Amino acid sequence: SPGLAVRAGAALDAGNAVVVAAPARESSGASAALLGAERDGRLAVEPRSAPGLPDDVTSYAVRAAPALIAFVAAYGGFGPRPDLVLSGANKGANTGNAILHSGTVGAALSAMTHGIRSLAVSVDAAEPRHWDTARLVTDHVLAWMDRSADDVPLDRRTLNVNVPDVAPDRLRGLRQAPLASFGLVQANIHEDGDRHLVLQYSGTERHSEPDSDTGLLTRGWATATLLVAPYADASVDIPTLPPLAWRPPRGGAGCTPGARRREARGGGG
Repeated sequence: SPGLAVRAGAALDAGNAVVVAAPARESSGASAALLGAERDGRLAVEPRSAPGLPDDVTSYAVRAAPALIAFVAAYGGFGPRPDLVLSGANKGANTGNAILHSGTVGAALSAMTHGIRSLAVSVDAAEPRHWDTARLVTDHVLAWMDRSADDVPLDRRTLNVNVPDVAPDRLRGLRQAPLASFGLVQANIHEDGDRHLVLQYSGTERHSEPDSDTGLLTRGWATATLLVAPYADASVDIPTLPPLAWRPPRGGAGCTPGARRREARGGGG
C-alpha cells in the first residue's frame, strides 16, 4: 500500500536496512492482539514484492495481527532482531484514548514491550491523497528519534504520529499533543426490541478539546504523542492482605471432617 511505502522509504533513506512484514489483510481494530493463522503448525508467511520499494527489500505478507508480527520480529522471526519498528502509515487517524483499539498503535506498543524503538504513523483520511505530507512528517520524526537515541530512552516509549491529509504547503507544522478523551470515533450501544445489543459508531466533536491530538489534527497540525504502556501506577496505595495463619484440621492429621463425623456415629461400617 502507499502507506507501507511511506514508512519503508523513510527508513531506507535514513540509512536503515529494511525488512517489510505486514498483515496479509485489513487489521483495523486489532489492538495488541496476538492472533495469527497457522499452516501445518507454522505461522502463515508468504514472500511478496512491496510496491514502491526497491526489489532488494525483503517483504512478507503475514496472516497475523500487526502486534503478533512485531512480537515475532522481536524474536528474530523475519531476520535479525530489529532496532526500530515502524507501523503504518494507517488510513485513518489514531487519536485519543481510542488508540487502545488500534492495530497500528498495537504493533508499535508490542515492539516497545520488547525494548525496541517504535513509531506509529496514521493519516487522517479514509483514502489519503497527500502521502507526500505523511512522508515529510515521518522523515522529520525519524531524524529526531535518531538524534535523541542517547538522551531519551525511546526503547521504553512509542511515538504515535497523526498527519492531516493536506498538501505539504498547507501543513501547519508538527506539535506534541496529549491524548483526547476518546478519539475521532466513538460507539453507542443500545438494546433493540428483541433484546439484542445494537452497536453504532459515530464521529465525535473534533473541536471539544482543541489542544488535544484530535483538536490539533483537525486544525491542520501533525501531532506527536509519546506513549508508555503497560504502565503500573504506584501513586495510590492498595491495602495489603496479610497471610492467614494456617491451622491443621481439628480431627488431626489425615482426618477429614466427614471421617470424624463417621467416627462419632460409631465407626465406618
